Amino acid sequence: MNALKLGVAGVGVMGRNHARVANDMREFDLTAVFDPDGVTADGVAAAYEASAYTDLDAFAASGIDAAVVATPNRFHADTAVALLERGIHVLVEKPIAPTVEESQRIIDAAHANNRVLMVGHVERFNPAVETVKRAIADDEIISIQITRVGPFPPRMGEVGVVIDLAVHDIDIIRHLTGSEMAEVQSLLGHTHASREDSALLQFRMDNGTIAHITTNWVTPYKTRTLQVATKSRFVVADLITRQVTEYFGQQPDGSYSTRMLNSWPNEPLKKELEAFATAIKTGEAPAVTGEDGLRNLEVALRCLAE
Repeated sequence: MNALKLGVAGVGVMGRNHARVANDMREFDLTAVFDPDGVTADGVAAAYEASAYTDLDAFAASGIDAAVVATPNRFHADTAVALLERGIHVLVEKPIAPTVEESQRIIDAAHANNRVLMVGHVERFNPAVETVKRAIADDEIISIQITRVGPFPPRMGEVGVVIDLAVHDIDIIRHLTGSEMAEVQSLLGHTHASREDSALLQFRMDNGTIAHITTNWVTPYKTRTLQVATKSRFVVADLITRQVTEYFGQQPDGSYSTRMLNSWPNEPLKKELEAFATAIKTGEAPAVTGEDGLRNLEVALRCLAE
């Protein structure tokens, strides 16, 4: 199969990561980079022998088949819709957009132009998350606990921890349970910023599973852990080291067995981009649809409104 001509719109931290990974993939030919900052666009484009653009229309007309939208969140809708209307498949970084209305605009544009729209919830492709999902596939989930904390990131300015961090975990919970959030409770804290920098979020899913997310920008070190309790096992995953441990066979005397589960050392961003390419070439629904992105955003906004 011929490589898809790929463009990256917005080459800040995340956009540069997409460009780096895509450049080494046989599925893509990285041909175009867009950023309003000409120096930034030129620098990234030169590193990968791509063409640099500071004008979105020129970028859309450059002959690309697909694009990653990694602009600041407030530009997601306008950028994604402009590309979709030019017949370009789009992978838009999470969150899909700042509002439900803008998210729906993107989804409608994808449907109207019969283009693939995928949302970049990269933790779906974390090998540890995939390992946990396989481990609990035939079991009934009782509860899920996710901790995602770390120091305040100076580059953040538009959103707080719920939209920036917890939206990852909202997606993981929906992915693992195959269910939607029926009840939402939240406690938000403001320590170092006008937007929330700590949050405790609780959910009851339609299928009865209860879930809890602890997230903040006030912890001096980064932690990413996922714990899932089922009727027959307890699975703990470190999403940074990708180590997954299963506890099972608990006995009346309190003893139990443990085993390490294999978690393949794949780069999540590469797996995400591979899934994007597969959806384009097969016509099948992408792993994380626009509707998934919208559901995740709706839940995050409910948390902020509680």
